[in-house]
Amino acid sequence: MRRTILVSLLWAAGLGAAQSQVILVPDAPQVGSANPASAQPLVPRPPGKPCTVKLFSELAFANFTNKTYSYAPPAQCPGPWAKVVFTADFTVTAGNQFDRTAAFYLGHANIYYGTTAEPGATLSPSWHVERDVTDLSSLFRSAQSGEADLGNFVGTSGGVVYNSIIYANAALEFYPLCEHEPAPATPDLVIPLPDAAGGAATLNATTSQLAQRVTLPLNTERVFLDVIAQSQSGDEFWYTCVPNDVTSELQSCGNTAFRETEVSIDGHPAGVAPVYPWIYTGGIDPFLWQPITGVQTLDFKPYRVDLTPFAGLLANGKPHLLALSVYNANGYFLATANLLVHTDPHAEHVTGAVLRNTLGVAPAPVVQEQLTTDASGNVSGTVTVSSTRSYEIAGYVDTSHGRIETILTSRLKFENQQRFSITASAYVQDITQATTVDTDTTNDDGWSTRSTHSEFSYPLVLNYRYLSNANGSASQTTSVDQQFVLSDTARDAATVRSNVVSTDTLDFDAAGNFTGNSAQASAAQYLETDAQGHCYGRGLSAAAGVLTAVRNGLGCNAPGNGGR
Repeated sequence: MRRTILVSLLWAAGLGAAQSQVILVPDAPQVGSANPASAQPLVPRPPGKPCTVKLFSELAFANFTNKTYSYAPPAQCPGPWAKVVFTADFTVTAGNQFDRTAAFYLGHANIYYGTTAEPGATLSPSWHVERDVTDLSSLFRSAQSGEADLGNFVGTSGGVVYNSIIYANAALEFYPLCEHEPAPATPDLVIPLPDAAGGAATLNATTSQLAQRVTLPLNTERVFLDVIAQSQSGDEFWYTCVPNDVTSELQSCGNTAFRETEVSIDGHPAGVAPVYPWIYTGGIDPFLWQPITGVQTLDFKPYRVDLTPFAGLLANGKPHLLALSVYNANGYFLATANLLVHTDPHAEHVTGAVLRNTLGVAPAPVVQEQLTTDASGNVSGTVTVSSTRSYEIAGYVDTSHGRIETILTSRLKFENQQRFSITASAYVQDITQATTVDTDTTNDDGWSTRSTHSEFSYPLVLNYRYLSNANGSASQTTSVDQQFVLSDTARDAATVRSNVVSTDTLDFDAAGNFTGNSAQASAAQYLETDAQGHCYGRGLSAAAGVLTAVRNGLGCNAPGNGGR
């Protein structure tokens, strides 16, 4: 039996696909369209006309050479700004091509990270992404160079022709403050990791690190780290992996299905970032993601790690080694991060210290194998890996407005259970995975105490069946339920739920050639609410590769969701 999970299909097309220009995608997904679609909303804009700075236009990506561009702040909108929004539009020419990773940097700091949509022989996908980058405002105040990393091979390799070229436009929109409007409290300094050309760092194993020495201002008061850890190559489908002792009999990748990003300062544990199970448009079965893409597939959301308990230590004027690693990385992850630093505007120098840190050096996942093999060699049973961590980190900073003590208490839970049934004619793998991070943060200045609570949840259910027929033909049926759930009282009690459900069946002849697909259907829902009663909801439905319905306001009529 041949197992084809984790193989991206490439659609046959001849050489010489015509070059096309970037198409601006409509704000709302269009019923009947095969273009990539997402239920996620555009970034809300403040009133007023923005000053727009183009980063690059009609930039073509047909090789693995990083492209550079120049940036200068908008002369008519000198700042500070009410909001800064990054926007980009992409097009891939029709033909034969993989999905690709796209990452844009300014002064080596990441301003966008995502993947591209796979084209088809007659499909030239176009899509729009945007991101609120107001927190990077200090980065935009000076002229500097940028880099667009979007490696894309065009040519023939192994007898296969790859002929689709990717085009992109990118810009920054600067919204001026209204009269008497206070400027948002943004970081005073952005430090990129890595602080060098070439984009994200490659982490091949647990011991691999993205490590960089940083010297922060003497008046550093608060510190955060925005982390992106993207699974690639042998790690792309890490949630399907199994313990090393059963990789052969289960025909799967190793190091278990547990991955976690570790943050350290001077070799000591400082924080944890869960790894989101992003699925790209070529992942498992490309038809699953046409036209509705997976959660965040085209625009990854970084995970913010609060390093404020270490602010007093980091403000001592000495260089400190800040490092990222991915536990159980198995060739490989790409990692990039932005260090966001807030300073005390009324003090040249602050002092402080870390009071306690109970975060262990590494997680201790628990593996349970309940597998049986019968006399015919058929394998059945379950493999489970779980990890539970609870820790508290506390520190203080003596500032111009008094001593501020920050206490961060976090609880992390992860479980991945896989049920297998493997015979000579069938390979069945059912995966249920749950990742949760529950964090309480308390800031005490001696006069008052401010407490916030955040909950992240990354549920994933993946059911896979590869069935071989007596005549040698085969079919592969996959269904996926992928979610992102957030509740955060620090953001006006915002709650976010993003969900994509998709199913499809691929058919193969006796020679293993792809002959077609059937029963493709998918749906997406995005719902966001806050304590002020605002609500955004949108639902999408698709079948046979085209969008069949768009339902605006979906979920907003539920009790407590704002009713609009």
